[in-house]
Amino acid sequence: MPSVPGASQEEIRRQNLGAVLRYVHLHGPTSRAELTSRLGLNRSTIGALAADLVASGLVTEEAPTTARRAGRPSLVVSPRSDRVYAHALSIDADRLRAARVGLGGRILDLREVARPGGMTAVDAVGPLADLVRDMERSVAPDALLVGGAVAVTDTTCEADGTIRIAGVDESLGVALEAEFTAGPGFVAGDLADIAGLAEHIRGVAAGIDDLIYLHGDLGISAGIIVDGRLVIGHRGHSGKVGHMVVNPNGLLCGCGSRGCWETEIGEAALLRHAGRDPGDRGAVAEVLRAAADGDRTAREAVEQIADWLGFGVANLVNVVNPDAVVFGGSLRDIFTAGADAVRSRLGAMPLPGSREHLRLEAAALGRDAVLIGAAELAFDKLLADPLNVGVAGQLGADDPA
Repeated sequence: MPSVPGASQEEIRRQNLGAVLRYVHLHGPTSRAELTSRLGLNRSTIGALAADLVASGLVTEEAPTTARRAGRPSLVVSPRSDRVYAHALSIDADRLRAARVGLGGRILDLREVARPGGMTAVDAVGPLADLVRDMERSVAPDALLVGGAVAVTDTTCEADGTIRIAGVDESLGVALEAEFTAGPGFVAGDLADIAGLAEHIRGVAAGIDDLIYLHGDLGISAGIIVDGRLVIGHRGHSGKVGHMVVNPNGLLCGCGSRGCWETEIGEAALLRHAGRDPGDRGAVAEVLRAAADGDRTAREAVEQIADWLGFGVANLVNVVNPDAVVFGGSLRDIFTAGADAVRSRLGAMPLPGSREHLRLEAAALGRDAVLIGAAELAFDKLLADPLNVGVAGQLGADDPA
């Protein structure tokens, strides 16, 4: 593990502790031998770092259950998923969810309630806090909460059924701070950004540093990752690809413009082409099932949406030149059902240098992606410097294992 030039021995030690903890957080139980090989550190250094993390209560070390070679087996280092955790909250288009996610990315507890029409993100903080308090009743007294994060969809449904563009703003942070007065605090981010981060770290795009994650629900938004980092834009308002104009003569969008991409590929568009009520979100799955069963109207609706989906993706590919495009939310099912139409557009429209290496993938983490991604944001400070989060003395002081 290369060190920062000019860093002190203590800084290097903390950097290496973070590298070891991050590796087992992402990869699960790992032998000391593998850590030595993967991180480029010698055996004695790995042993000392692992011992420090054990003493801090962040990992355990145990002999492997099966010995593969002669001689003394290499101890296996595992994250303490049951004792070190983060809060992950999600303000979706139609529901509120709260999860307790253990170190290592394992969801330990999950609660959810419906989100009424017209409820703002700020209004949602109170019900989310109730879910968190309910979860905390079953947490061991010596467990460590390292932080929390909330993912917020950028579109909401008003009580009268109209769609409003929303998202993360300063008032949400104020509400979170007021409700969660104890603990290390929360960070907030756009739902598509956070779900894209989860697919990048633990999902279908793991190991891919340049990707576009497209999320569909009431609207369309994107999480864009370049060189392994989220592109969030001014005040976090990047990725509103649903408002990229693709059809100037198309329908009026809720944003006030005409012919936005989400008017052509959103859930309402699919239902409209299938002859269903555009406001009936529950009918989306019915249309997709009907298309899979050979219903002509439903199949034509899916193909039309998929064609427009490919049209917009082709433009994004020319701009960003990613290695992968991942389809999540309702777009996952649209892509799966209409992949041929999407690929046909991408075979003709983008520049050769932007399409030859391109992978198209259906998201792997499903609806839990936003919770997993939110937890990753919350764990980031701990993973960057395991000794700078008040762990020592709070966890494991009386239990060195």
